[in-house]
Amino acid sequence: MNKKFSVRETTKIQREKIVNDALALSTLDAAEPTEMTKALMKQYIMGNMEISEILGKTIARYRAM
Repeated sequence: MNKKFSVRETTKIQREKIVNDALALSTLDAAEPTEMTKALMKQYIMGNMEISEILGKTIARYRAM
């Protein structure tokens, strides 16, 4: 994972901007993320999870379907 996006290398405000930018790009030509995915993104903003962990959980959820 790129260090400039890691929890240790960013502030809460920076993480919030990263998430908002990602949401804006992802919804340009697709459905809005699920509430579960949004909850995981909040965990990143709060500094409780890294992006790589969120990706892993999201991918695992869709594989289980």
